[in-house]
Amino acid sequence: MTKYEFPNLSETYYEHVLENGLRVRVIEKKDFAKYYALLATDYGSLDTAFWEKGHKIQTPDGVAHYLEHKMFDLPQGNAMQRFSQLGGSPNAFTSYNLTAYYVECTQNPMENLQLLLEMVGTPYFTEESVEKERGIIAQEIKMYEDSPDSKVYENLFAALYATHPVRVPIAGTVQSIQAITADTLRQCYRTFYDPSNLALCVAGNFDPEEVIAMAEKTLSQSHRGEILRDYGPEEVMGKGLVRREEQMEVSMPTFVFGFGCSPESNGEKALRMELLGDLAAEVLAGESTPFYTRLYEQGLIDCDFSGGFESVRKAAFLSFSGDSKDPDGVFESLLDEMTRIERQGIDQALFQRLKKSALGRRMRSLDSFENCCYRCVTSIFEGAEYYRFPEIYQSITSDEVMAFLKETLSPHRAAISIIYPKGKENRA
Repeated sequence: MTKYEFPNLSETYYEHVLENGLRVRVIEKKDFAKYYALLATDYGSLDTAFWEKGHKIQTPDGVAHYLEHKMFDLPQGNAMQRFSQLGGSPNAFTSYNLTAYYVECTQNPMENLQLLLEMVGTPYFTEESVEKERGIIAQEIKMYEDSPDSKVYENLFAALYATHPVRVPIAGTVQSIQAITADTLRQCYRTFYDPSNLALCVAGNFDPEEVIAMAEKTLSQSHRGEILRDYGPEEVMGKGLVRREEQMEVSMPTFVFGFGCSPESNGEKALRMELLGDLAAEVLAGESTPFYTRLYEQGLIDCDFSGGFESVRKAAFLSFSGDSKDPDGVFESLLDEMTRIERQGIDQALFQRLKKSALGRRMRSLDSFENCCYRCVTSIFEGAEYYRFPEIYQSITSDEVMAFLKETLSPHRAAISIIYPKGKENRA
């Protein structure tokens, strides 16, 4: 077991890799009554294609999310009831990159942790229970399809990428989940829920040795090793502006603009790109900029307008979203502001303020057990040390931000997704 200390953040964690490949991290939070544990698999909705023994396996869209639903079933009953008896509050989520299961509690921390490990380590699928879940998940998919906030992003991804699996909603489609069977779930569980593809992170007044011993005792000793994944051909950036429009029950048009970036590989380069991208969005259109104030005073945007950087495996983009009576006016204003920044340069005083503000937000987020554990498991999977973010922020220069914006903020790299109120004539 190795101890890592970060005095500038007042953070300490212990890390150990078990013989079965499970990576365990214990974040020291001694002066809190709360305990939090998160167990994640490096398996998200993007991982529909992978290779085994020289053969490509193609699974239906939505398997990772379907599997998340079924992992709460145990031979002796539903795990939710047992967590409740122990005073634990559990939940789970599936993203494009990973699936995570977590529990928080103020009592019985080791018992809740053991149940979490047992639940994720016990695949229990019957044909009957899988079939029953199909209708529940179909209803969930339809709910997302009826949500303008979800639909506007799904349309953006479909416009921004030609082949990448991020084009497909995390839960799949009502049609795709019809092909998911108990055998499908077992195959994907064997491939992606091996301890060598999992990471456990806990935060609270845990004894690291007890956590490691519990994980060794509860999870299997198999060690599958590296998984060969297939995300399709590399996307071509700069293919030209693509537009998606739809009409739904909204009172005002809601929009999201995406600008495709060339993604970095895993590791510190990817973390640096995330911090650089978020800072670039703040420099261009953050709420502290004169540009944001001008658009707000003109009534083009409201307080929900925001921008940021996002990445998934083999794909990354800068996005700006909100509600507006004139989304195209907002888009054109963004491009005009980029032209102004290129001509006049980045205001250095503003840049330093924004950098300090971004650093402060990240430091404050470490007070959240949930955020700490999530950041830790993602950094484990990506091969980066998240707690180095203060040093990385300090090293980012305005010239780097300018170069990033000049490369990224181009209509040739852009996609526009707009949800208009029903009955409004869309702009073609």
